Amino acid sequence: MNRTKGDEEEYWNSSKFKAFTFDDEDDELSQLKESKRAVNSLRDFVDDEDDDDLERVSWSGEPVGSISWSIKETAGNSGSSQEGREQLKSRNSFSTYTQLPKPTSTYSLSSFFRGRTRPGSFQSLSDALSDAPAKSYAPELGRPKGEYRDYSNDWSPSDTVRRLRKGKVCSLERFRSLQDKLQLLEEAVSMHDGNVITAVLIFLKRTLSKEILFRELEVRQVALRHLIHFLKEIGDQKLLLDLFRFLDRTEELALSHYREHLNIQDPEKRKEFLKTCVGLPFSAEDSAHIQDHYTLLERQIIIEANDRHLESAGQTEIFRKHPRKASILNMPLVTTLFYSCFYHYTEAEGTFSSPVNLKKTFKIPDKQYVLTALAARAKLRAWHDVDALFTTKNWLGYTKKRAPIGFHRVVEILHKNSAPVQILQEYVNLVEDVDTKLNLATKFKCHDVVIDTCRDLKDRQQLLAYRSKVDKGSAEEEKIDAILNSSQIRWKN
Repeated sequence: MNRTKGDEEEYWNSSKFKAFTFDDEDDELSQLKESKRAVNSLRDFVDDEDDDDLERVSWSGEPVGSISWSIKETAGNSGSSQEGREQLKSRNSFSTYTQLPKPTSTYSLSSFFRGRTRPGSFQSLSDALSDAPAKSYAPELGRPKGEYRDYSNDWSPSDTVRRLRKGKVCSLERFRSLQDKLQLLEEAVSMHDGNVITAVLIFLKRTLSKEILFRELEVRQVALRHLIHFLKEIGDQKLLLDLFRFLDRTEELALSHYREHLNIQDPEKRKEFLKTCVGLPFSAEDSAHIQDHYTLLERQIIIEANDRHLESAGQTEIFRKHPRKASILNMPLVTTLFYSCFYHYTEAEGTFSSPVNLKKTFKIPDKQYVLTALAARAKLRAWHDVDALFTTKNWLGYTKKRAPIGFHRVVEILHKNSAPVQILQEYVNLVEDVDTKLNLATKFKCHDVVIDTCRDLKDRQQLLAYRSKVDKGSAEEEKIDAILNSSQIRWKN
């Protein structure tokens, strides 16, 4: 169709298309530049620690984000009219890049992240990426720079430690030389993060021989302490013993070996193991403890076997009235002493189960022995044994009651085991401190002790106050009235 020059000008001025100019700010090329800037702005959402820019290439072979790539991506996505594609193809001739033939992309920037295709159907992002044709031509956008660096294995030790501290997954396998591994450890220590140090130590423990690992940690005390703690936590006793042996820490080596008895359940095997620990290089105090532990377990095995036989026979009164609730094996020394005072209190000193024998063998202090024996005999309500426990004779033959734990504690234990009032009053009267005596007597309703103490103190007001606490018409009330009416007492003002 032939048109005049005026018709052509009118056509171009009235058409929805505009002629291409380099000065026009609103042309399509400007919009494509804006598209490029939008693509580049995606990098702001990517968490990367380095400022270096890695060139990314699309499946078409051109740098992602370039003007040529933006033009062709937009040209592939625009399907408004055949004329528009024709004009865009003619304008691309100005580009210095050579466009490779490819089908029209089915993904826009928004649909790529939303997982939606052009025709309106919805699909997930994983489905979109797994689609073979789309994967071949869709642009490589939103992948963090950190992923590229992980693929290329170019993280430095400091970068790796920073990523570990932030909780990011990071492979340590690329550090193969001893120098790189030690630098990684030093970076972790300088970060002062125990979790990172432990993670690096696990890697070194797996990839280095024991000799090299121990040698390097010997001069790195912070890392060494972390490894020792870690080995104790996971129970790697063998490696821990090897480490102490290498460091020549004899006491720690012995203690670590001694702890292995906790994993031995059989009493006989545990006893034999403890026997091997007696000669280890412990300190003097620890050596005595190990010896006592071995001797105690040896005694417990003998007592347990004998008492099990007596209990099953049913001929011993104490076992019939009070059956055993648990085995004595592997019990502490104080528990063993209580057991002995409960079931074997009257036995001769020569027997292994005698409380006196235990006291002398293990050098149990008087306070501990009296306290334990009192609790055992009071539980059995053997008040005669309780009385004999605190009765002593002097060189003239006079008897006197003495309690190395204090009579106020004796009263508390007796009351806890439901001792009769008469016995409680006897021991409350033995408390030396007057205020403590009055408090205990009032608390446990030892009326005679309170009345007599107030009389001795000549405290009429306190006696009158206590009169209101006793029962009306009781013997205690009559006793108080008799004291108040006595003319022989000079009361305090």
